Amino acid sequence: MTQGAGQEPVVRTATLRDFRVPPYAQTPVPPQAQVAPPSTVPPRAPEAHPSPPGALAPPPAASVPPHAPAPHRPPHPGNAVVGDEQPEGYTPTERDLPVIRRGDTVQVQTVSEPRPVPDDGRGPLFVVGDVHGYLDELLAALGEQGLIDADGNWAAGNARLWFLGDFTDRGPDGIGVIDLVMRLSAEAAAAGGYCKALMGNHELLLIGAKRFADTPVNSGAGTATFQAAWLLNGGQKTDMERLQDVHLQWMSRLDAVVEEDGHLLMHSDTTAYLDYGSTIEDVNDTITAILTRNDADECWDLFRKLTKRFAFRDEGGSQAVRELLTTYGGQRVVHGHSPIPYLLGEVGTEEGEDSSGPVINGPHVYADGLAIAMDGGVTMAGKLLVVQLPLHD
Repeated sequence: MTQGAGQEPVVRTATLRDFRVPPYAQTPVPPQAQVAPPSTVPPRAPEAHPSPPGALAPPPAASVPPHAPAPHRPPHPGNAVVGDEQPEGYTPTERDLPVIRRGDTVQVQTVSEPRPVPDDGRGPLFVVGDVHGYLDELLAALGEQGLIDADGNWAAGNARLWFLGDFTDRGPDGIGVIDLVMRLSAEAAAAGGYCKALMGNHELLLIGAKRFADTPVNSGAGTATFQAAWLLNGGQKTDMERLQDVHLQWMSRLDAVVEEDGHLLMHSDTTAYLDYGSTIEDVNDTITAILTRNDADECWDLFRKLTKRFAFRDEGGSQAVRELLTTYGGQRVVHGHSPIPYLLGEVGTEEGEDSSGPVINGPHVYADGLAIAMDGGVTMAGKLLVVQLPLHD
């Protein structure tokens, strides 16, 4: 899936391993983390497939005396999991990725003071990196920026908020995240601002798993399916169970690329967007049309291309960014998709006592200052980034 900086990928025969988020540090999963997958459920329930190999089993539920009254649970914005409980079927997948030790501090650019508000009546501009089902972390990050109040309601007036995609998979409550974003969109519009979202590769994956399930797609190997790829990439049983038509319709209409205040916003750090049009409008219309046609092979090809990454990271990366900016406009690309620790090569090991997550203080500016990475690595116990633009130079 990795794309060479500024170069189109070499066509080759693909396998399912090409469509799993790669373990870039090649860290082995300890034997104690390798458990047998649970059994499958009866037919017509594609959401209840076994967990991928190497995943941790959920903790056993605590025993409750017969006829004991259910404990009172306070309301939680966005249908989040209350307390420390995990929903039935939740499969933690943090161990599928390398762990960066807390001592391996990553130096990144941070926002230390509020940015000025545009003088044309628009509110300040904020962007959110990959959420991946971590609803509690999202609520906390939005609250820290003053975008929501203590009850999870929009509190930022005419502010503008863009999510960069990847709302589900790996974390415990992807549907809760989508519900929250949809609700905030309505509340922000009523207050004179807006809350909008971009299409990520995991939205494409969830749509495909729901629509096509185990239908074989033309992957080059002839054995790939959306269902298998979704499970390999942290698909959660409870997300599929709670997925409704309104969620599918909302995801299917998301734009893939936008330009705001000189920032070209997109999910993936790839030049593959160029395959879908020479203008922002063309790209968004083309991708919407592909999802509307509902062809499994065509949707798979779209997912495969928007799963590519690292086009801006190495030699020639700044030229790849310039190609996008020249084509679509803007002065900087702002993206999610690739965790900042991987972009920096700051990947630790699981050896030793200190195996906590990466230290990410803010977005990473790179490619001669032309690209801003926003995935703080929340799936690796990192930070879910919510940042006001523009950044300090």
